This record gives sequence, structure tokens and C-alpha cells, in this order.
Amino acid sequence: MAPPKLSGHPTEGAVTQRCRKVLPDCRILPGIIRVSDHETENHLEDIPLEALPLDAWHRARGARMVPFAGYEMPIQYEGIVAEHNWTRESAGLFDVSHMGQLVLSGPDLDAAVEAVLPIDLSTLKLGQQRYSLLLDEEGGVLDDLMVSRWPEALYLVVNGATKWDDMGTLREALPDDITMNYLDERALLALQGPKAADVLARHATGEYPLSALTFMKFGRFQIAGHDVTIARAGYTGEDGFEISLPAEAAAEIADLLCAEPEVKPIGLGARDSLRLEAGLPLYGHDLSPETSPIEAGLIFGINKRRRTEGGFPGAERINREIAEGTARKWVGLKIEGRLPAREGAEVFSGSDKIGIVTSGGFSPTLQAPIAMAYVASEYAAIGTQLEVEVRGKRLAATVSPTPFVPHRYYRGN
Repeated sequence: MAPPKLSGHPTEGAVTQRCRKVLPDCRILPGIIRVSDHETENHLEDIPLEALPLDAWHRARGARMVPFAGYEMPIQYEGIVAEHNWTRESAGLFDVSHMGQLVLSGPDLDAAVEAVLPIDLSTLKLGQQRYSLLLDEEGGVLDDLMVSRWPEALYLVVNGATKWDDMGTLREALPDDITMNYLDERALLALQGPKAADVLARHATGEYPLSALTFMKFGRFQIAGHDVTIARAGYTGEDGFEISLPAEAAAEIADLLCAEPEVKPIGLGARDSLRLEAGLPLYGHDLSPETSPIEAGLIFGINKRRRTEGGFPGAERINREIAEGTARKWVGLKIEGRLPAREGAEVFSGSDKIGIVTSGGFSPTLQAPIAMAYVASEYAAIGTQLEVEVRGKRLAATVSPTPFVPHRYYRGN
């Protein structure tokens, strides 16, 4: 039986646009690959799928495994809708160890990184993290990522399917005296949902309580005697946490969390439907080198000082689009009926094709189909009536504000 259809293809950030790069002359350290060479080499041959640290753990729990971002990953356990609803109501555990975890360090680090990313590091304090973007010289999106301030270092989390490209791009752009460590022996788990905080607080200990973390803050804790880093963030729109931990401890900690009655393991299918309801973009579908952050509505990823000063890749285009607008915009669509519009569905106003769907599916929470699409800017106003073509039929659609389901991030009392 074919795997359930996600909003797009079952390969996050497909590697067809940017070939996966192997970084030569890497020195292997305990849990770290240290990259010491600027040069990268393209390999076009088929790349074998990798196994997650929790591969056997997933299979033992009956997960259906599918190719995704170069790995075999669980798409579902008991069913996408059931897992989606459980996360909205309780707490779901996601394995996101395919993501790339990088640590940058070295002299004049902030200035070096600001020459590559449109981020204002002068306002990023210890224990904070921020969304940012890796752009090409034309302002196209190579990846979206998270940046955290560690003591004398920056910690980056990048998308799984683009991590080798990202490392190559960063290594080429950064000065030689900036060290990049790829934390290849770390796993990454996400505990998401309204009961996630209560569950994790039973097991995470540190210098301060877990409740001290608010949205987009992180700290160092211990779980079952293992040193972990916990950030209050996620990709579902719910309150939740992302836990970076030693790969060899992943099964023990996953067992510990799933032994709590509020927690169940959740697969990629529900992760996709949750992020769609939350109005969050997926690289390789909603974002690509052919899209700019301004037309994608991601101006917040280009911090105010950087818009004024420039000095990052694509700054000229970005500032021009901020001043003059863009020919198209990324919008949410609510679609009448129950037939979902998937990636690639064409959007019309009358007989004119004015856009294309980049993500779409049936919303378990709203019990209706929703989608996100790029449309010509003159049709992007909230409430605009459009049509989406699905299976040869024109379905009525309305431009809708996003998120479709309100975010429930914890920002403090």
C-alpha cells in the first residue's frame, strides 16, 4: 500500500535543486565532525538512505517507515489523524534527528555570521534563539534555520535534506578561522502539545526549573543523567520543546517520555498536517531558491538593523522588494467542500491562472481542506474569492489569514 500523501513530495527540501555535498578533509572527533576545508565536491550518484538513531525503536512500535530527507523516517504509528489530534490535545514525541545540528565558534564570530545571514546578533542574548534564513546572492532562500546563542558560540539547526549543502555554503562563506562543528552524534527529539511542559518537567533538572523557559528560549538540563539542551520551540504551533541529546541516549529518553500517559510517538504525517494548520513553511515546497523571503511573508527573518545596513547575500533584492513590493505573495487558502488541494494545484481568478499551491491537505482540527499558495499580489488580500483546480474540478477558495489554527506558544504569564 502506498504511503499517505504529505502536503508535497515525501522528501523534505528535495536534493534535486541543490546537490548534496560531501565535505572533504574532515577530522572526526568524538561526536563531532570538524570541517577544515572550504572546498566541496558534488556527488550526483544515488545516496543510500541513512538510519535514524531511533530506527529500531520506531520499527518496534509498528511505525511505517518512508524515505524522507535522505533518511528512513516514521510517517505514522496508529494513524495520521489520531496522532494529529493527540498532539493537539495532549503531547506527541517526534523524532527530528534528521535535522543538522551545527556549532560555530571563532574570533569575530558575530561579524562573520552576519555577513552570511540577515540576522542581528547584537540583540541575540545568551539563552535565546531566533529564526533566520540562508540566502543566495540573488536573495533566493537556500534554507530556513534556527540560531541560538551559546557561550562563545552559535548553535544552528538546519533542515535535514539541505544540511550538507548548508555546511558547504557556510564553510565557503565564513573565514578560515571560524570553526564549524557538525554534531553528528546528537539526536533531536521534539515533545509538542499542551501537556508537554508538565511531562518534561517531571524529568528535566537543571540550575533553574523548566518553567523558566519561554518561547524561543533554551537552557542546559539533565534527563536520566544525560546532559541535554532544551529549547522551547517546535514546528506544530503548539507549546513544546526540542531536545538535543546524545544519540546513544535517545532510546532511553524516548522510552522514559513515552512511558508517561500523556505522550505517544508521532510520525511525519501528523507533523505535516500540524505545521500546515499552523501556517508554517516547509523548505523545498513553500521555500526554495526561486522564492524570496519577502514574497514568502518572512520579513521578520531579516532583522530591522540588517534591512537598513544590508551587507548580507541578496540584500539589494530584499530591500528593493521591501520598498516596491513583490509580484506575488504567499497566502493561506480555505477551500470549500472536503477535497484537498495538494502541492502543484493551480489557482485561478476567473479564467486567469494567478498562482500555485505549495502545501495543502485536509485539516483534522477544522474538518476542512486548507492550503498555502503563491498568488499574484493583486489577489492576495484577505477574503479574495478564488478557485483551485483539483482533479479537473474548480473548487471555490478564499484567501485566509494564517495560522489557520491559533498558535499556543508559551510566552510567560
